[in-house]
Amino acid sequence: MIYGLPSLCVLPMYLNNLKQYFGFDSLRPGQDKVISKVVDGHSAAAIFPTGSGKSLCYQLPALQLPHLTLVISPLLALMKDQISFLHSKGIQAASIDSSQTWEETQQVMQGVRSGNIKILMISVERLNNERFRQFISQVPISLLVVDEAHCISEWGHNFRPDYLKLPQYRQLLNIPQVLLLTATATPAVISDMGQKFGINSDDIVITGFYRHNLDLTIAPTPENEKQAALFQTLSSNPSLPSIVYVTLQKTAEDLAVYLQQQGMMAQAYHAGMDSERRQQIQNDFMAGKHQCIIATIAFGMGIDKSDIRRVIHFDLPKSIENYSQEIGRAGRDGLHSDCILLGSKSGLNVLENFVYGDTPDQSAIETVLRLIQQNVPQWEVVQLRLSKESNIRMLPLKTLLVYLEMADIIEPQYTYFADYRFKLLVDQQFIINQFQGERQQFVSDIFACSPKARTWHTVDFDALWQTTQAERKRVVAAIDYFSEKGWVALESKQMTDVYRVTNPNFDIGREATRLYQLFKAKEQSEISRLDNMLSFFESEQCLSHKLASYFADHHAPQQCGHCSVCRGNIATLPSDTQQAEVSENMLKAWCDPFIAACPTPPSAAAITRFLCGMTSPLHTTIKARQLSGFGKMEQYPFQQTLTQISQCYPHLT
Repeated sequence: MIYGLPSLCVLPMYLNNLKQYFGFDSLRPGQDKVISKVVDGHSAAAIFPTGSGKSLCYQLPALQLPHLTLVISPLLALMKDQISFLHSKGIQAASIDSSQTWEETQQVMQGVRSGNIKILMISVERLNNERFRQFISQVPISLLVVDEAHCISEWGHNFRPDYLKLPQYRQLLNIPQVLLLTATATPAVISDMGQKFGINSDDIVITGFYRHNLDLTIAPTPENEKQAALFQTLSSNPSLPSIVYVTLQKTAEDLAVYLQQQGMMAQAYHAGMDSERRQQIQNDFMAGKHQCIIATIAFGMGIDKSDIRRVIHFDLPKSIENYSQEIGRAGRDGLHSDCILLGSKSGLNVLENFVYGDTPDQSAIETVLRLIQQNVPQWEVVQLRLSKESNIRMLPLKTLLVYLEMADIIEPQYTYFADYRFKLLVDQQFIINQFQGERQQFVSDIFACSPKARTWHTVDFDALWQTTQAERKRVVAAIDYFSEKGWVALESKQMTDVYRVTNPNFDIGREATRLYQLFKAKEQSEISRLDNMLSFFESEQCLSHKLASYFADHHAPQQCGHCSVCRGNIATLPSDTQQAEVSENMLKAWCDPFIAACPTPPSAAAITRFLCGMTSPLHTTIKARQLSGFGKMEQYPFQQTLTQISQCYPHLT
C-alpha cells in the first residue's frame, strides 16, 4: 500500500486538462498517484478521507481514456450533484436513474452509444436490469469506478449484497480496469476490497485521515439536557453553517420545531420527505438561506459545501465509520471547525435494535431452503414476494441469496422483467414494413403474441416461444430497438432473478443452522462495532490519533492538541435512565394479540422484534402496527426483552 505524501510536482500530461477543465494548477496529496496508475492502465483504489477529492481521481482520467467511464454511485442526489459539477466544467457526463422520463433515458443512451458521453453514472441495482445490461454490453468501457467501495465487504459498516456481484459484472462487460473509492475503510475492509477486485497492494493509495482543522469534542450530556445544550451551542454563534445529526426522523422534526420556536433558522431533513422538498432544503443550505440542518444520515452524501463550521451529533452515530464520514463534512476549506457529540447512551437500544431486526429466524431460512428444493433445476425469485413469504427483510434476504451462491447451492443465471409491455407511438404496420423476410415475420409474430388492453400491449413470451421458438433475449432486443427508434413506449416490471440449483441434495435443517450462525456472527460483529464506538468516545487517548489509527493512518500526531481528551476532558457517557419493570401480565396483554394474528406460531425473537417496534414483512401483512403492543418496549435492551419473552412463553423457540 502507498501512503500519499504531498507531491513536489505534477505529471505534465495532466496539466492541460487539469487547468483547462477544473481550473487547478496542481493535485492534492494522493491524487497524482492514483491518476497516474489509472492512466498507465492499472486498476487502483483510493482510500481518502471525506472531502479529499476522490472524484477527481476518475474525472481527470476519464478525459484521456479512449472509451466510457462507468461509475457506480450509491445515491441519486450524489449523482445529480456530480453531473451538475461536470457539466459546469464542460465535461459530457450523464446518469441513468429512476427519476428520468423514458425520453430522457433514451437521450442518454444515444449519447453513450455515440461516444459523446464520457462518464455514465448508475446505481449498483441498475446492473440487475436485463435491458440495461443488454445495452451497456454493446458499449466499449475503459474504466469501472466503484464509489463507496467498502459496501462490497461484509467487514464494512454498510455492506450491500449487490456490490458483491460487481466483480462478476466487470468480467461480463469486459472492463479492463477498476477504480475503488472510499473514505471509510479499515485495514480488514481494504484487504477484502483488493482481494475481490484483484487489485495489487501497491496500487492501493491511502492518504492520511488526520484533519488538523477539526476540533473533536465529546460532551457527556444526559438525555433531558440535550435540547438545551444544543441550543446553547448553536446560539453561541448562530451564523455558522451547521449540521446536527440525529437517528430518527421524528427527532429531526421535533428539534427543528424547537429551534424555530427559539428564533433560529433551522430545517429538518430526512428520507421521509418528498424529493422536491429535500432538494429545496439542500439548495437553501448551500446558498446560505438556512444556517442549520437537523438531519438523519440521509443528508450529507455529496454535499460540496466547504464552509460547514459545525457538525453536532445529537444522537450516537451508528459506528466509528459513520462518525468519521459525518464529521468529515466540516471544514473542507481547511479552516477551524467544531465537531461535537452530545453524548449519552440513551439511544444505544435503538441502534442495537436496527441490528437485531435484520437477523432472520432460522425457520424463515428453512422456508427459503424448502422453496429451492421444490424448484429444481431452475428457481425463479421475485424478491419482494419471497420477502413476504419467508418474513425476511429485503437486505438480509439479498445477503442470504449471496450466502447460498457462495455455498454453491444456487448459481445466478440472469435477471429479467417478468412483464414487458409497450404502447404504439406509430402505426403497427409501419413498424412491420421496416423489416424484410424472416425478420419481418418475427416482428409480426411479436405483435400477434402481444395482446392489447386499452392502449398497452403485453408481450406473451410463452406464446412467442411456441410460435417461433424465439429466445427471450432476441424478443427483448427487438422491442428495445423499437423503443430506441421512438416507435413504442416501453415499460418493464416485476424483476425476476433466475438461479440454477446446483446442489439440491442438502439437509435443510443442517444448512439452515449453518446459515443462521452466519447471520448471528454478522449480528455480533455489528454489536461489537457499537461497543468499539462507545470505547472510542470514552477513550483516554487523543481522539484524532485514535480515529486515524482505526483507519490505518499511523502518521497522525500522538497528541493533536485540539480534542477534548487533549484538553484534559476524558468522557464518561451517562447511562440510560432505568426503565420500569414490565410484569408478565402486561407482557401477555401486549403479545397475545400479536401471536393470535400470526399465521404460524412466531419465535421468541419475532415477538421481541414486535415489542421493540422493528418492522418486518409479517408485520405489514398482519397490520401489526395497529396492535397495542407494537413498539411498547423500544427503549428496552433487545436481549433483556428476549429473555423475558422466553420465560413468559417457554414453548416458543
